Amino acid sequence: MKRFILLSTILLALVAFAPMLQASEYKPTDWKELIPEGYSPPPIRSQAYYDANPDQFGQPDIGAPMVEALDQKKVKIPGYIVQLEGDAEKVTQFLLVPYFGACVHVPPPPPNQIILVDFPEGVKYEDTFDAVWVEGTIRVQRIEGELAVVGYAMEAATVTSYY
Repeated sequence: MKRFILLSTILLALVAFAPMLQASEYKPTDWKELIPEGYSPPPIRSQAYYDANPDQFGQPDIGAPMVEALDQKKVKIPGYIVQLEGDAEKVTQFLLVPYFGACVHVPPPPPNQIILVDFPEGVKYEDTFDAVWVEGTIRVQRIEGELAVVGYAMEAATVTSYY
């Protein structure tokens, strides 16, 4: 009987902690890891620079290379949301970018610094103005959109506040 109680307690503990164990399967990933070795992205410039040089406003280096080894990897990456699709309450598709204002106030970064994220559950609009963590399986996939050429895509498992 003691073994049964012990075994039941262990099984209940495993069930209770399963979500925490699953969360650890996503590897924390830095934006630098999306850039192949030897590639130098163009510098990030201020809005004032583009106001003075409007001919420079387009997305730089749309042929930038991706890191093929990342394909189908489970990652956890921080970033900022550029809203693409959703309804009156939430955003279900967005671009994840490494710095605030990319694609909106300044030109998009190169494709290897943009992830197209689908999150059917949706992110509340009020949560899209601060940095977020996105967990999911990343794919190396070139996609040409209205705002930018994207080098990676992801179906998000979770989107949570960075803070």
